[in-house]
Amino acid sequence: MLATDARHRLFHAGFAAIAATGADRWLAPLARGCGVILTFHHVRPDAPPPGAYAPNRLLSITPAFLDRTLAALRARGFSVVPLSELPRRLGAGGPPFAVLTFDDGYRDNLEHAVPVLRRHGAPWTLYVTHDFATGTGRLWWIELERAIGALDRVRLPEVGLDLPARGAARKSAAFAQAYRALRAGPEEVLRAAILRLCAEAGIDAGGIAAELCLSGPELRDLARDEAVTLAAHTLTHPMLAKHDAATARREIVEGRARLAALLGCVPEHLSYPVGDPGSAGKRDFALAREAGYRTGVTTRPGHLFPGHADHLHALPRVSVNGCFQTDAALDALLSGVPFLAWNRFRRFNVE
Repeated sequence: MLATDARHRLFHAGFAAIAATGADRWLAPLARGCGVILTFHHVRPDAPPPGAYAPNRLLSITPAFLDRTLAALRARGFSVVPLSELPRRLGAGGPPFAVLTFDDGYRDNLEHAVPVLRRHGAPWTLYVTHDFATGTGRLWWIELERAIGALDRVRLPEVGLDLPARGAARKSAAFAQAYRALRAGPEEVLRAAILRLCAEAGIDAGGIAAELCLSGPELRDLARDEAVTLAAHTLTHPMLAKHDAATARREIVEGRARLAALLGCVPEHLSYPVGDPGSAGKRDFALAREAGYRTGVTTRPGHLFPGHADHLHALPRVSVNGCFQTDAALDALLSGVPFLAWNRFRRFNVE
């Protein structure tokens, strides 16, 4: 069994245990805080079947599950508010609030998420990577998925791997090993190695962004919708912490200026690409604050507490994971209970 399969089984068991014991109810007053920022990526109806080779399935939910998520928020007393309201809401008291955020700028958000969001009257934020919107960026995790999907063997001398990749199970295992090994090293090595794999597999890496992501004109049209906040996701989508300060500053500062020209509005909020501690840290939070962004969001998991008003550029989020599209998972995530153990009972993870 793959390590990722074992981990997913563990998460499923954890969500089921929280539901069975009622911990999502009796621990919620301690765990839930005053609000939550939810993270989404793709929204599309064609969910891959169990056992299929789909290593990025965690980034994709169905429109039906988005609908269930919004219904669950309402049933649990959450008010869905625009991102601009977050700083004020942190110290306002009252019912819990939720902010809906979508990363990268995928076209399926417009096609499949917007009808659901409009039906619920829900405001939402779209974090846009400049180079994805211009069709010149590299969605390397999708490139890697497609390259391995087309190859029977995955050779990555850059990280000492030579892996069989015939059949869904072996392809999934090869992706997991390649992803871990490449993520552990410099991003320049990762991007070069995946580009070489794409060439070997006959995959047009350069066309993926234009295929999957909203263009400048589409985004400018979307900006007319008062329910949408267009925000920044850097210039090229790097893992900022893996780069020097000058590169990180350029991604954050120049990315904002070029996005403003592309979108026709100045982004006031930033999402750090990948967003875990290995991809964004204190230096990057400070750069975002100095650049004038009102908020910066990570993918460090957790709910919001009033004290986050002092850490507006290092905000946690809760990922709505495509591998766990169940009511038990929703109940657990919205209760905040899983993050008590994850964060070792700390409310703030901002280092």
